[in-house]
This record gives sequence, structure tokens and C-alpha cells, in this order.
Amino acid sequence: MPVNLQKGQKVSLTKGNPGLSKVVVGLGWDVNQFDTGGAFDLDAAAFLLGENGKTAASSDFVFYGNLNHPSGSVQHMGDNLTGAGDGDDEQIKVDLSKVPANISKIAFTVTIYEAEQRRQNFGQVNNAFIRVYNEETGEEMVRYDLGEDFSIETAAVFGELYRNNGEWKFNAIGCGYQGGLAALCANYGVEVE
Repeated sequence: MPVNLQKGQKVSLTKGNPGLSKVVVGLGWDVNQFDTGGAFDLDAAAFLLGENGKTAASSDFVFYGNLNHPSGSVQHMGDNLTGAGDGDDEQIKVDLSKVPANISKIAFTVTIYEAEQRRQNFGQVNNAFIRVYNEETGEEMVRYDLGEDFSIETAAVFGELYRNNGEWKFNAIGCGYQGGLAALCANYGVEVE
């Protein structure tokens, strides 16, 4: 049975699963039926962060424009342009055994592509969730349903994997940002063109 988390809750992934190394982070959402005049394209990303909460290099930002971290530890499985259908809309694979020693946490975010031009925000998104499952067994370990807390935000941090005393844990964040991807990049120290 997966652990269903509330905002701010933390749970260990490796304590009860010794030897766990390969996990998949699935992110999903549904779009409200309000007509915004355009399709929604939500994008998942991962920021690999040091102790200071910042990326050390632009390659520590894994997204649709940079699908693989140089270490091989984080792999984005590709952009889903519609979010149609059940289950995960986008997935990011993480090999915990390959995460570089200078990385203390990996933040998982979702942004709305061209949100301002399309006049879209997370208030128009339903059933957003993040889940972590064991890649080898398919067993879902944790799940966090974001609920309907956002109205004007165009970016959100869904959750993060982090190292703590040699263990990997998951933290349900559920924090929204205005300013889309640029705001997240600024927050995590990624230089954007």
C-alpha cells in the first residue's frame, strides 16, 4: 500500500526498502473544462540541488530540453503535450545509486507552458499528483495529491527526494509560484536565456 501524504509530510523511501535504487517519479494532472481558448501543456522538471538549495550547473536542471543528467542519475521520459488519459502524464526516472555526492535533494516541479500568453494557471488544473514507485517491482511507495490550493500560480513544486543520514526520503511540498518556469529557475539558481 502506498503512503498517501499530506502537504509538508516526509517519509523514508529506503529505510523499509534496503537496496532500493531505481525509482520513477510520476506526475499527473487533469485540466478543468473551462474554455481558455487554448490547450494546456504542463511540463514536469527536476532540479538537482546542493546543500545551499541551488543547482551547481545548468545541467542540474532536467526538463524537456535536457532529458538526461550527465551522471545518468536522472532521466526525463519525455514531454506530454496534452495531459490526456489516466495515470502519469510525465515521468522522471531516478537512480538513487548514481546521484552525485554533491546533490542533497532533487525537487520535482510542474509548470504551465506559455501560461501568460494563454491566460492559464493552476486554478484551472484538477487532480494534480506526484507519486514515487519502485521501477523494478512497479510498487507505488508514496503518493501526494495536491488538492485545489492554487489559483493564480503558473508553476508548482510538487515534492522532493532528499538525502538524510544516508537514507533517501520524500517530502510533499505543494508550493506554488507565480512567474512560471523563470521563477523556479531563479529560485534554484539556474541561469535562463
